[in-house]
Amino acid sequence: MKTDPQVIRTKNFVADAADFILERAREAIGERNEFRIALSGGNTPRPVYARLAVANDVPWDLVRITFGDERCVPPDDPESNFRMARETLLAPAAVPEKSILRMRGEIDPQIAAQEYQDRLDLIATQRGEPIYRHDLILLGLGDDGHTASLFPGTPALEETIRRVVANFVPRLNAWRLTFTFPLINHARHVLFLVGATKSPGLIERVLAGDRQLPAARVDPSAGELTWIIAE
Repeated sequence: MKTDPQVIRTKNFVADAADFILERAREAIGERNEFRIALSGGNTPRPVYARLAVANDVPWDLVRITFGDERCVPPDDPESNFRMARETLLAPAAVPEKSILRMRGEIDPQIAAQEYQDRLDLIATQRGEPIYRHDLILLGLGDDGHTASLFPGTPALEETIRRVVANFVPRLNAWRLTFTFPLINHARHVLFLVGATKSPGLIERVLAGDRQLPAARVDPSAGELTWIIAE
């Protein structure tokens, strides 16, 4: 039976978000000796990553870090989601290279998306899984209702088979690499991190299931969905 999303509204956003992620990590490592987390970009998770970086009880060699989306730029570009994660979390926490699966935003978008899906598929196959299953996928919420790089009116919204795609966003006149709903909704847990400046009306529309807003289509088929919203 599907359960409604858990919605946590908090004045201690950074601490509560970091604690939530660390708890999922402990659970996954305890159960499967591995924690698979997909990071999101943008400014909202930045202080959360910085807090995770100083947690002293995370066995980073047992963590597998992926990215829910990426800008089609080199990894040292200011716009790069990887660069933000590297500066706030990966480098400060000395996360080992083998724990990080980076989307290659600097190469042809179609090739980069296929390459990323192939890497996830290989890991899943090695573990006897039909599809790579994340323990936790972090997502943000754009002012237009987009999440990851699943923007309103873009082809990736209708993807039912491929799990990572190159998605052209006309409003930005740019390509993005992004997870699709088949991969996101296969996760054990999905967590939206939403800052205090986000429109309450937008949040309510997403929570009410307005499918014009891509974020409203996030609905883990055999997992849980949580929102942590800053107040």
